[in-house]
Amino acid sequence: MSWPTRQDLSGGASAKGLLLLSPDADTVVPLAPEDRAAALELTAETLAAAGVRAADRLIVALNNDGELQGSSLAEAALPLASAAASVGPRGRLRLHRALEQTRANVLVTTPSGAMDFLARLHLEFLLDPLDLELDRILLVGEIPSKNWLRQLETEFEADVVQLFADPYFGVPIAHGPGLTPVRPGLLGLAPPAKDELVADHAGPAEIVVTPTWHSTLGGAHLRTGWFTGGGAAQPVHTAGEHLVVRGRWLSLPRVTDVLSRIDGISHWNLEVSRDGTLDRAVLRVTFARDSLVRNPMWSGRISQALVGVTPVSIEVAVAPEAVEAHVPPIVTDLRGHHLGRDRASL
Repeated sequence: MSWPTRQDLSGGASAKGLLLLSPDADTVVPLAPEDRAAALELTAETLAAAGVRAADRLIVALNNDGELQGSSLAEAALPLASAAASVGPRGRLRLHRALEQTRANVLVTTPSGAMDFLARLHLEFLLDPLDLELDRILLVGEIPSKNWLRQLETEFEADVVQLFADPYFGVPIAHGPGLTPVRPGLLGLAPPAKDELVADHAGPAEIVVTPTWHSTLGGAHLRTGWFTGGGAAQPVHTAGEHLVVRGRWLSLPRVTDVLSRIDGISHWNLEVSRDGTLDRAVLRVTFARDSLVRNPMWSGRISQALVGVTPVSIEVAVAPEAVEAHVPPIVTDLRGHHLGRDRASL
């Protein structure tokens, strides 16, 4: 395969313009001034196709640390809507206050963010979701669990629309259950191990984006790591050397690299689950020596190493017994999202 993946877009030393870095600095893509304008225009087209109208007031609750997606989406909404604000994803009570203070009727967030907000409205704030008078909820950046969209529609009595954002630039380019692109040629499907676009695929098919609006990458076919399957057009899986945890792409090679520098680890298992509304990541570590098992400094070193790799919170759980034999690391996705690190094996 020669079509680029996230690992192939890491060279930022010679790039010019506004550089978009992933939080782990693994992926670097440039935006020239004309690219920035084109990205905002494309985002506005997608928002309009998703139902944003002139009278709408938007609150965008998406990440901004390391990326510009949240603030860029709010900026792109200005020609369409009467008001837009980017408040970031953290703090559900702050989000509630922002919605009330601005009288926003459109919320843009992740599926987990919307469901966690709904749960806290009921359980912590003892508030009725209908009091917010939301007309539309736009979801982007994650694979929703079963029935989440229906529950959000019912509880908020709002239209719920999924957006698909190009994971390299954070630009929404398609919408709806059919993954409808707002312009032809922006995205397609490819078999996991072949560089060819196909109309359909019997097994998992990778979503490939072609940023035709970009000055230097306009002709490239970029593998996203998102996979469709089971007749669904929207992504239902991920595969490759990155997986999505809490809406962020986590680099498995970076995790492997930093842990390989810590002496005494014989095995680790990165376990990702979603018991309620939010993803949970736990690194289960087995040490090779008994003296390390109950040494808080060693588990602390691992925690700090992970903080240096990703903004995603990863708990560290140490196995109670040491095992000398070294076993290759594994990734266990209890959500059923990540199909594996090797695309060719799918």
